[in-house]
Amino acid sequence: MQALVTRPREEAETLAAALAARSVDALIEPLIEIHFRASEPLDLAGVQAVLCTSANGVRALSRVSGERALPIFAVGDATAARARAEGFCAVESAGGDVNDLIRLAAARLHPAGGRLLHVAGTAIAGNLAEALAARGFWVERQMLYEARPAGALSSTAVGGLRSGSVAFALFFSPRTAAVFARLADSAGVADSCRRVTALAISAVADAALAGLPWFHRRIARRPNQSALLEELDHLLGERPRG
Repeated sequence: MQALVTRPREEAETLAAALAARSVDALIEPLIEIHFRASEPLDLAGVQAVLCTSANGVRALSRVSGERALPIFAVGDATAARARAEGFCAVESAGGDVNDLIRLAAARLHPAGGRLLHVAGTAIAGNLAEALAARGFWVERQMLYEARPAGALSSTAVGGLRSGSVAFALFFSPRTAAVFARLADSAGVADSCRRVTALAISAVADAALAGLPWFHRRIARRPNQSALLEELDHLLGERPRG
């Protein structure tokens, strides 16, 4: 039994280990490729905290700055874990989505304390800067990486879908879900999704999958990997044994 993992490869490796513990093989099919942008060292003077909405933002930040003492406010636990792994010593997780990060930053920080730095990619989801600006904060956005969509599904992914060996497909962003829907149609495997259950990290990501004829679609109760795996556990518990 296989699960199609559509995350960028670095995030997919830890997820593959979690799947293996559940006797599910990961078919890693990154639909987004991360390209870090060349950047001068960041000017962090007057910055009271850094806002990170993805693990890739943390990686990009660590490439252009050796500063590790500034507080990091991460959108979720995986992003926070990446920040700690990169050596940042003051890390807080909002444990959810951009709206949770907005609430956390507004509760912990004060506009008079200095500007906030949002490290981001060229494609930005949510209204982080605008929402915090409405609360009096000065938010500076630095686009440090680009997430480029894959041009086609791999032959391995196409074969797994056509053969029926892929039982689940896991989606962690609306953009990745939309890329898959487009590429599945181009590869002629949209109809193969009838045997696959799609698990999405959010209702917005799930909506991008609605045009495909899935066997079933499930949405994580919270927008993080742990909740998505909990949903998978429920599905595995429902499957007949033997």
